[in-house]
Amino acid sequence: MSADTALPPVIAIDGPSASGKGTIAAAVARQLGFHYLDSGVLYRIVGLAGTERGANLDDDAQMSRIALNLNIKFDDGRVWLDHRDVSDLVRDEGAGAAASRVGALPGVRIALMALQRGFRRAPGLVADGRDMASVVFQDAQLKIYLTATAEERAQRRYKQLIDKGHSANITALLQDICARDLRDSTRVAAPLQKCADAVEIDTTGTPADAVVAQVLRLYQKHQKQQKTQ
Repeated sequence: MSADTALPPVIAIDGPSASGKGTIAAAVARQLGFHYLDSGVLYRIVGLAGTERGANLDDDAQMSRIALNLNIKFDDGRVWLDHRDVSDLVRDEGAGAAASRVGALPGVRIALMALQRGFRRAPGLVADGRDMASVVFQDAQLKIYLTATAEERAQRRYKQLIDKGHSANITALLQDICARDLRDSTRVAAPLQKCADAVEIDTTGTPADAVVAQVLRLYQKHQKQQKTQ
């Protein structure tokens, strides 16, 4: 029996910040009844924990120890760190910037590897992040790379913040997204990249439900191909 059939199936969705990964992955998981992994939130938790403890977010050894000893829990869409509900804290822009910094550290990525792979349970998993297809789940049944223009992604982030009652500056958000793209794509450890066997989907100007439908069609096509082999 091959590894591809012995383990629960995985749909790996990668892409840059605000490309729609979370929205699409969560919706696909609901449609299929699969588990869902938002890997980005793990790095946000590490960044938050490091910030709260006064750690140097660029110190690999220090941040790796924090990542290895996280006391976290996911419950009904909420995120808990050290028995505190930090769901809102890990979604703010500060946590996002911290996540991008600690995500560049090789030791932190290694420390979180087993935790991420532990989400792979029956009947299946939809995982989104920066390196789900390229590193964590290289044997994923379907690999998707979502993209969108930086301007579109800045507008999405702006709307998210305004809808939550936060102040936001579109110019600053665009600069932050461009800087994060550069940092994520040029880091030594698991840089953001499209796998050769991934299907690229440009979500610019495309409604989320249309992208979800496309991903589901691709997965159903893969399943049919598997049955005929």
